[in-house]
Amino acid sequence: MYHLTALVTLLAIAFYFFTCINVARSRDKTGVKVPAMSGHPDFDRAFRIQMNTLEWMPIFLPSLWLFAIYISDAIAAGIGVVWIVGRIVYFIGYSQAAAKRSPGFAIQALAAFALWAGAIGAVVLRMV
Repeated sequence: MYHLTALVTLLAIAFYFFTCINVARSRDKTGVKVPAMSGHPDFDRAFRIQMNTLEWMPIFLPSLWLFAIYISDAIAAGIGVVWIVGRIVYFIGYSQAAAKRSPGFAIQALAAFALWAGAIGAVVLRMV
């Protein structure tokens, strides 16, 4: 069973949901009305945090699950937690200033790459 990976998946979805709520709150706070996609620097940063998280989900989630299936549920979950921590660091940094987003981005990108590389390596090894 993949209980740990399932839990990390649910936490990642909860974090994404949090970013959605943050965008709605930012709209209210800054006065950016729907359907506008920009208009105030604070809103723009909140929106980009949400969109960047969404952009990474199709990279992260399949890699997470394939790693869990082919290598280890516990290791996949551990790396998945690192990805979530990276997203949180990204959220905090980018919320303050665009220039502060890089450390969180690097953490989550390395975690996603580790999951992807591990999964592809394990799949290829089983094929030969």
